[in-house]
Amino acid sequence: MTSTTESTRELLLSRIRDVADYPKPGVVFKDITPLLADPVAFTALTDALAELCVRHGATKIVGLEARGFILAAPVAIRAGIGFVPVRKAGKLPGATLAQAYELEYGSAEIEIHAEDLVAEDRFMVIDDVLATGGTAEASLELIRRAGAQVAGVSVLMELGFLSGRARLEPGLRGAPLEALITV
Repeated sequence: MTSTTESTRELLLSRIRDVADYPKPGVVFKDITPLLADPVAFTALTDALAELCVRHGATKIVGLEARGFILAAPVAIRAGIGFVPVRKAGKLPGATLAQAYELEYGSAEIEIHAEDLVAEDRFMVIDDVLATGGTAEASLELIRRAGAQVAGVSVLMELGFLSGRARLEPGLRGAPLEALITV
């Protein structure tokens, strides 16, 4: 459980807009752009995620493409630690480590710069939403394959009905999974 106050949770939730039937009919998309546009809410989110990084001893942050970048970069600055992007395959120059993962209808692959992962580092994975957990699970595998440690996974919002937490728990190996909001 995070130390995020109920008033902070309410503020964050009030700035997340539901968009019906996007990107396809029957889906309710959680749009965080109103939260990002509100400096008070964005600062509260950044502070809450930075506190989790400090509390769990993270030395670097992994941000998941693409909205995870938006959240992770200011958190890294606030926490005083490094930021490492996890990108879709083919987007990073130089030597990379790649990890494939399964989607509902097919598969995808993510990459990270190999030289950005050091065995002594403890990585906090940050993203906006935990849905099915596929991308986060693949990022945990990349971190461990490089010999680094997982400090945890922190997200703004967990969509509990999609069971991403259950998918991630084996790969966390006791590291925390913290969601500021669960819907």
